[in-house]
Amino acid sequence: MSESNTPHANLPEFSVSEISAALKRTVEDAFPFVRVRGEISGLKFHSSGHVYFDLKDEKAVLNAVIWKGSARALKVRPEAGLDVVCTGRISTYAGSSRYQLIVEEVELAGLGALMAMLEERKKKLAAEGLFDAARKKKLPFLPEVIGVVTSPTGAVIRDIMHRLQARFPRRVLLWPVAVQGERAAGEIAAAIRGFANFPVAGLPRPDLLIVARGGGSIEDLMAFNEETVVRAVAECPIPVISAVGHETDTTLIDFAADMRAPTPTAAAELAVPVRSELIAQTLDFERRLLRSFTRGMDDRRRTLLQLSRLLPRADQLFAQPRQRFDTAAERLGHALRHNVDTHRRAFIAASSLLRPAGLQNRLSLGGERTRALAQRLARSQHARLSDLRARLDGLTRLLDGVSHHAVLGRGFALVRGADGSLRPRAASVSLGEHLSLTFSDGTVPAVAGEGGPKPRPHGRKTPGNQGDLF
Repeated sequence: MSESNTPHANLPEFSVSEISAALKRTVEDAFPFVRVRGEISGLKFHSSGHVYFDLKDEKAVLNAVIWKGSARALKVRPEAGLDVVCTGRISTYAGSSRYQLIVEEVELAGLGALMAMLEERKKKLAAEGLFDAARKKKLPFLPEVIGVVTSPTGAVIRDIMHRLQARFPRRVLLWPVAVQGERAAGEIAAAIRGFANFPVAGLPRPDLLIVARGGGSIEDLMAFNEETVVRAVAECPIPVISAVGHETDTTLIDFAADMRAPTPTAAAELAVPVRSELIAQTLDFERRLLRSFTRGMDDRRRTLLQLSRLLPRADQLFAQPRQRFDTAAERLGHALRHNVDTHRRAFIAASSLLRPAGLQNRLSLGGERTRALAQRLARSQHARLSDLRARLDGLTRLLDGVSHHAVLGRGFALVRGADGSLRPRAASVSLGEHLSLTFSDGTVPAVAGEGGPKPRPHGRKTPGNQGDLF
């Protein structure tokens, strides 16, 4: 069949790129701006900053993409399983012949879905113990340095500074962060951890942290419900006051913080006491101390006066001790004279014994006793030496009987190797081994040859007997 007769031969011919571009224009013109509700699945945060996911319901799946620029401005961070309403435009992706939703804004499908997500996250973090009361730290009474994590341009920091200035001025370190949007959670968590790593660059470490933000919708406060921020607050070694939103607003960091303030201004009131009240209290303490001291001194003065009336006069107080002293002094003189008389009589009695005749008799008696003891000592020494000499002679005879020198004197010899070890048998001697033969009158070297060892003569060599003997 020729080409002219082929059915549909007059239809225009498109390339793949042309038909893809035509479909793209058709789809984008038909759906320039749409809102699509569905559940997020297959969520992927690409390294380029783009976000890819699927929107699904019970019957269909729609591919979706959020470009990097739009992802940074999102109020609600996409999470798998969230029921959301995505606003954007329908387009096609020619590379895989599929249509997709280019998302520019993400909203939760309803407040109930958001609250359910937050309640689930709260249960998870509570199960890990991040909200336990035992982990909460006590706030310092009067911190020297206060760290504030909030927006530098909002009214929150001005309210905190004004309240601190009115109550008790303190040094404040501000860590500026975004308090809503895609990057808010990361900046807040980084600021809390950054303060925990102070001191750096000459800045002191704060004694207290205040994480603050003004009021807003629950979507505006979502950064303070992020898990990374809650964990940063729970792990912070510095006491933290949470002051997010108004009194009726509640975020997850309120449960992890060491103290929750209903407003940022209330956080400043919790951070420091009122200086004027402290001064007044100090002055009151001073007055009470002076009154107490004065009253105590008056009481002691009255007590001293009452006791002084009970004491006797000085002449009466020392009269009896003075009388006892006079009596003792008189008795001391009599006692000294009596003691001298007693020692004089003892001295006279002792001197009567020191006459020459008595001393000579005692010396004679002592000399006789000394001579008798010297004779007894000489006889005892002679008998002891005789016994020891007899015992020594017996041991000498016993030693001569067991000594090898007596055996050597009977013609035997003691054979030793070059290392000094004994050779008791011929089998222990090797051919050519150097030996030493010990006789009763000396030792000669020898070399073992056939038929046993032969001695080598000492001194001068004789003819026919030159060198070693074999």
